[in-house]
Amino acid sequence: MNLRAPLIRHDACDELAALCKAGGDPLRLNVLRALSNDSFGVLELAQIFATGQSGMSHHLKVLAQAGLVATRREGNAIFYRRALPQGELFGGRLHAALLEEVDELNLPAEVQARIAAVHGQRAAASEDFFARTVEKFRAQQDLIAGLAQYRDSVLALLDALSFPAAATALEVGPGDGGFLPELARRFRRVIALDNSPAMLELARLRCAQEGLGNVELRLADALNDAQQAADCVVLNMVLHHFATPAEALQQLAGLVKSGGSLLITELCSHNQSWAREACGDLWLGFEQDDLARWAAAAGLAPGESLYIGLKNGFQIQVRHFAKPDSRSNLTHR
Repeated sequence: MNLRAPLIRHDACDELAALCKAGGDPLRLNVLRALSNDSFGVLELAQIFATGQSGMSHHLKVLAQAGLVATRREGNAIFYRRALPQGELFGGRLHAALLEEVDELNLPAEVQARIAAVHGQRAAASEDFFARTVEKFRAQQDLIAGLAQYRDSVLALLDALSFPAAATALEVGPGDGGFLPELARRFRRVIALDNSPAMLELARLRCAQEGLGNVELRLADALNDAQQAADCVVLNMVLHHFATPAEALQQLAGLVKSGGSLLITELCSHNQSWAREACGDLWLGFEQDDLARWAAAAGLAPGESLYIGLKNGFQIQVRHFAKPDSRSNLTHR
């Protein structure tokens, strides 16, 4: 008598089972909560949840197999982020409902403290880099994308927006001040914020040389120090230095006046890990869709975008995001 093993067929039930299994562990649910607006490496997550690297790797593998997390390579490191639910696919509604419930969770205070510590470590590494390399700033920027390579594209986008004569501008992270003369010619008042005294001194020298009387330089943290909102907020090659770019975009949107604009010049996602050491980059560029998603979550609407391919293989994205005018919303009610 021949006894044959039952034929095992993998069908849609297996996908649902994997999703339910992945969501059936408290630690994995908290990992999903921590990844709601951020991405972390396995070592960072092990630090945040005070667990071993091998154990965290196992949990991330289960989440990845269920399609709940996605990975992104940053040079030699792999970062994990939440995967977006695909509503049209089988299991997509369950995926979306799980994340919606997860976002109602409150992370334990000690976990929040360790997340803040990881963010602090990232920020400290960036600040230390600029303190050590201020004399070589322009040469290091030119290794990837100097201002000259994207200035005209930013100005074309800026001029197309036709700001009124009394409009104000705010540049976050002006570097050596190379873009400040252009802003000073187009806006009645310009404020430049930088948390590096050394970099701000370079900008101060530039303003003195150019005689920019309508530019105010401030030693400040754009994300934590209160600032007056401006009609146009500009970030040129700055976002990849923030510890938490999605949260940064949320806070920077608050610096844009109703009806105003946020202009971001950034690298598209790349895998040139040497940029970390050479240029102090925390992130190796960004996916275009990620910037759009973060901006939408911050209440901004996408505008014109320009893309510039460079001879060294990098690609620059120049993005405009508009803040809806609350007065026009009231008018149409």
